[in-house]
Amino acid sequence: MERLTEDQIAKRLKSLQEWNLNGGEIQRTFQFKDFLESMRFVNRIADEAERVQHHPDILVRWNKVTLTLSTHDAGGITEKDFSLAAQADALAKGP
Repeated sequence: MERLTEDQIAKRLKSLQEWNLNGGEIQRTFQFKDFLESMRFVNRIADEAERVQHHPDILVRWNKVTLTLSTHDAGGITEKDFSLAAQADALAKGP
């Protein structure tokens, strides 16, 4: 999978709410009502990441979960990252 250009990344970020460019990665923090909801979301993300073989960095802070995405094999951000970001947005809404 090929790395996206800066222009491609900027255009793709416009289609995703609350995702930001952070260095060579895209990142978003999700907020939930409590720790258990955060962990349910993490489990849904883990299942999806395993299914698509693309694993985000995950930081859990009580009711907040931060996902950081980049495609290590490509050395930057690819379409694969934006695909998982869109899936994360959908999964954050619940089962």
